[in-house]
Amino acid sequence: MIDFFNVGIQFTGEDLFTQASFKINQQDKIALVGANGSGKSTILKMLTGKIVPSDGKIVAQKNLKTGFLPQEFINTSSRMLFDEIKQSMSFVTEIESKEKLLHDKISNSADEEEKIKAVAMLGELDHQKHFVDYYTVDSQIEKVIMGLGFNEDEFTKPVNQFSGGWQMRIELAKILLGKNDILLMDEPTNHLDIESLQWLISYLQGYKGALLLVSHDKYFLNKLTNRTIEIYNRNVTFYNGNYEKYLDYKVQRDIQIRAAYENQERVRKQTEKFIERFRYKSTKAKQVQSRIKQLEKLETINLPDYESKIEIKFPPAPSSGSVPIEIQELAKNFPGKKVFEKVNLQLERGDKIAFVGPNGAGKTTLAKIIARELDSSEGTLKYGHNTQISYYAQEVADSLNMDFDMLDVISNASPDLTPGEIRNLLGSFLFSEDDVFKKIKVLSGGEKSRVALAKILVTNSNLIVLDEPTNHLDINSKEILQKALIDFTGTLIIVSHDVDFLRPIANKVFEIKEGHSKLYYGNIDYYLFKISEENRSTAVSVSVNNSIGNAVRKDQKRLEAEKRQQKYGLTKDLRKKIEVLEIKIEELERNKRVIESELAKEEIYSNPLLAKEKNAEYDKIKKTLEMVFSDWSELSEQLETIEQTFEN
Repeated sequence: MIDFFNVGIQFTGEDLFTQASFKINQQDKIALVGANGSGKSTILKMLTGKIVPSDGKIVAQKNLKTGFLPQEFINTSSRMLFDEIKQSMSFVTEIESKEKLLHDKISNSADEEEKIKAVAMLGELDHQKHFVDYYTVDSQIEKVIMGLGFNEDEFTKPVNQFSGGWQMRIELAKILLGKNDILLMDEPTNHLDIESLQWLISYLQGYKGALLLVSHDKYFLNKLTNRTIEIYNRNVTFYNGNYEKYLDYKVQRDIQIRAAYENQERVRKQTEKFIERFRYKSTKAKQVQSRIKQLEKLETINLPDYESKIEIKFPPAPSSGSVPIEIQELAKNFPGKKVFEKVNLQLERGDKIAFVGPNGAGKTTLAKIIARELDSSEGTLKYGHNTQISYYAQEVADSLNMDFDMLDVISNASPDLTPGEIRNLLGSFLFSEDDVFKKIKVLSGGEKSRVALAKILVTNSNLIVLDEPTNHLDINSKEILQKALIDFTGTLIIVSHDVDFLRPIANKVFEIKEGHSKLYYGNIDYYLFKISEENRSTAVSVSVNNSIGNAVRKDQKRLEAEKRQQKYGLTKDLRKKIEVLEIKIEELERNKRVIESELAKEEIYSNPLLAKEKNAEYDKIKKTLEMVFSDWSELSEQLETIEQTFEN
């Protein structure tokens, strides 16, 4: 489909990358990875023709249809949502234009022969409609936009009335429905919630064309990709396998390069020592010259430019009460809109809880209420003894002192830090060299957000509330923040859709959906497992209820009592087994989190043998967990089946 031949690009005389050669085939699902600024978005823009390479050439298949999703896009169209998406489907507009033209000919032409030809062409056009599924277009649009989180009430809402995040979903819907040969997506998950992210993954897993994805969401990449393109040290390298497989290749490659480098350095030093020792001895002149030539022939081995492994730690959390926050019957309403009601939640000291749910359901609103940024409409919120809150959200960045530079912001928040420590901290959030002297007022929105996040890390608090903290971070920065949050000794609330980021951090998940809330006592994988089970159970329950109807009407109370007794007898042993498995799952999840924490320690990951041992232990726990989950799922299904037979 697409071939890159020795492609290079320069900006202001500097090479971004050179001699990139690779091929994108028809059903490739590719992750494009690299540090921020390495050239990922540039490659996407080259493929759309928006940027021309400085060197080499790109050859694409004739009539190749490309769908491109940029990181940001503002649509000022006043068309209604449904119509806007339908108008973007070029095959639909082409068919409708041809159809109108032919109908006009039939109605207005005085030439009978021309009318007959037009009627025949309408017949051919009808065949074409069937071929491109024209008659199912409306249902296709409805499926996609509802999968991306829109509801039917919004189908007739003008596009320019949607926020920036929802407008990106509209653009995403357009390229998904555009019958493209290849989709190029630049950070497609940035504006999605977990529910719409799961839907998008499922949709793209069935997509027949090629994908080229730029994303900092490892979970998303691992679910979809089968190849990886890496931009690193101005080189572009192709790997087979998903992102996790690429990381394995990268570790092994870097170990081999370091071993070769160390061996070469040993040879170099021995040779230089020989030359220095015998340089002035005439009897050794020939050997000395030979060794000098050997040195000249040695090829330079460059060590990998390892990404920052800076370890950041929060200050020790001040002591708090055993229950930092208790929420009872909380509700929030805005004019004309009820956001949520009857929210009840008790946070215990040390809890790390993820707030999840569809965009607009109230996650951010609840986080703001907890952080004292917003008042509730009803209910009570009690803070425990000495609860000290730090709050991060994108808009918090606007409250930074605009006349400060980055160093000022951090040193003002934590005067004990040295300039070097502040530089290291800011470096882990993608700021380097003279960036730290930039005034806040000249920074972009994303840069301000990263400074605000860095400030949180040096602030003394025992309850941290983070609203989408990963949106402006690359994978390396996310891992540094993730490690710091794992080690944080206080209580944590995170609003996030990033499954991979949440996985080792959150020990509970709080879902807000359709005005109501529910607490799940497990990590994000447990939550995803439970909602998939609940969705399946709901579907089965509806089916059973429809088939059973209202057959039993006489002696209702007596029959219900008998059924309860019978159900208890049939399910007693099953419930005990399920309870044992749930305890086992909790224990395995706990052990898994411990090893994940250990694997993030430098003394582990820098020691290949120890890392291998820990990874083997981690894999063993994962396999055991999968087996226990499988047993738990099987028994749960048996229990549900029995219970459903007793439902009216």
